[in-house]
Amino acid sequence: MSKITVKDGTEIYYKDWGTGQPLFFHHGWPLSGDDWDAQMMFFLKKGYRVIAHDRRGHGRSSQVSEGHDMDTYAADVAAVTEALDLRDAIHIGHSTGGGEAIHYAANLGKGRVAKVVLISAVTPIMVQSATNPDGVPMAIFDEIREGTAFNRAQYFEDFTIPFYGYNREGAKISQGIRDNWWRQGMMGGVKAHHDGIKAFSETDFTEDLKSVDIPVLVLHGEDDQIVPFPISGAKAVKLLKNGKLISYPGFPHGMPATEAATINKDLLAFIQS
Repeated sequence: MSKITVKDGTEIYYKDWGTGQPLFFHHGWPLSGDDWDAQMMFFLKKGYRVIAHDRRGHGRSSQVSEGHDMDTYAADVAAVTEALDLRDAIHIGHSTGGGEAIHYAANLGKGRVAKVVLISAVTPIMVQSATNPDGVPMAIFDEIREGTAFNRAQYFEDFTIPFYGYNREGAKISQGIRDNWWRQGMMGGVKAHHDGIKAFSETDFTEDLKSVDIPVLVLHGEDDQIVPFPISGAKAVKLLKNGKLISYPGFPHGMPATEAATINKDLLAFIQS
């Protein structure tokens, strides 16, 4: 398997296929690089080099006890991009991976990143506070922590329903998509998943968004039940110097899987622009 060892000894697994301009995919919580199958195959066939890693503690990377914070996530990405000497790369992040992508681009990716795409991303900040009164209450994240830590197998099974909007009237439920989400989640380490909740909910990406001047595309489903559009995509694009927003009525959080044809088409247009 393709792995690199970062400074603290953690092994980070990655896939690296094809040639051409590199596209680096950052997965969401609590998944793995496998969540990008529909995008990896599409862009590979279009002549791009496609790379996806498993975040530390997730998928096939080391199930380490420490480092489950956004600074370390970004440093791990930097280690992979430097090992592969990726330049002129487009970084595409879903959910937690969107935060990771913009944090890397703003702080460690200068000179290597051409564009960023934020899909259903947790930017600028999720948790409710005095300065973010319309955010998601901390009690919700505490409930996710409790379910993940002590009832993970069933909690993850149940989580797929709102994740893909399968609780909406008329939704066409794919058991395979649900099973694949659960499979990816259960490959990872429970402590990484538990600690990662703080990373995706409490990290403030405001300055990251403000500081980048490269083109950034924001894609968000208007019926996202996990990362609500009004507090995320709608706000994030206003902080960007060179941002573009596409929002999709009725699309769920997991739209790269359920709406891959639409997402891939819009990604390709941005990449080629």
